Amino acid sequence: MDTRILFTVVSFLTFIGIILWAYSARRRADFEVAANLPFADEFDTQAAEKQHV
Repeated sequence: MDTRILFTVVSFLTFIGIILWAYSARRRADFEVAANLPFADEFDTQAAEKQHV
């Protein structure tokens, strides 16, 4: 078997594995938390500003 074919098959299987991992239901909660991280600092800043007024 040619090494290029082997490399292509391994790369494709790795890609499919990443897709399955990313879309699995067990990861949904972790990804929702990560998706809200940019907004967490904004809420903390607003709360701190209200306390100083």
